[in-house]
Amino acid sequence: MATRPSLFTRGLSSLSQSTDANSPSVSSPAEQRDDAKRNFLKTMRPLPTQHYWNVYFDRQAKEQKKDGDDSVYQASLEQLGTQIESVQDFWRYANNTPVDQIKMRESIYLFKSGFRPVWEDRRNVLGGSWTFRVPKTSGPDFWTRVQLMAIGEKLQEALDEGDQICGVGLSVRFNSHLVSVWHRDASRQKSIDGILQAVLDDLPPELAPKPDNYFYKKHADHPGFNPPPELQAVLDSQKKRAQEAAAAAQKNDNVTVTAAAE
Repeated sequence: MATRPSLFTRGLSSLSQSTDANSPSVSSPAEQRDDAKRNFLKTMRPLPTQHYWNVYFDRQAKEQKKDGDDSVYQASLEQLGTQIESVQDFWRYANNTPVDQIKMRESIYLFKSGFRPVWEDRRNVLGGSWTFRVPKTSGPDFWTRVQLMAIGEKLQEALDEGDQICGVGLSVRFNSHLVSVWHRDASRQKSIDGILQAVLDDLPPELAPKPDNYFYKKHADHPGFNPPPELQAVLDSQKKRAQEAAAAAQKNDNVTVTAAAE
């Protein structure tokens, strides 16, 4: 009868290989395979993400800001753990973050390094976000998929050229999870449409939200939005340019209509 071929053991730890030829084997073939698998995984190179990402936790919702002062909200933000630099880092964080244990009106955010989940942050102030209202039963799955779209650059690919994804967030409400996708430039309609289409296209039918369960909003349109004076000047300038562009477009339309009538 042919003997069982010996297992491939090069690179295995000393626990799975006997150094004494006279001593009996201390591990079964199944244990040796498990040991080989562990050693193989240890030697794998991390799969780096294109950007570094940080995780933030918020124990107080933005709606609780008083008198338009965001200092209380910002003080409640806590950066968790270390920077996410690879796919392995992401799954280590995701597998150890029990979303179902996040309490009412608490939030968790995965944001690109350099951005913070604050409307008035200098890099977010001109932006906006899509918000998806998801049942709590499917919220964790929906949240994981949106995070993977963020670190995998699928959301970035959906944006207009020159725009940027800032990050994604999950907020807990009474009977739902609010999953949001933030981008940097709310004046770009192509980005707004692209984000929504990318998210909807990536979801399986059972997770697809109904049309009345998602909406888009500029950060500046939130009641509690309160940027510092220097950033308010930037917003005023942008608003003025938008009004001038709209007036110019209207003037061109009127000229076209008049010419057609003649």
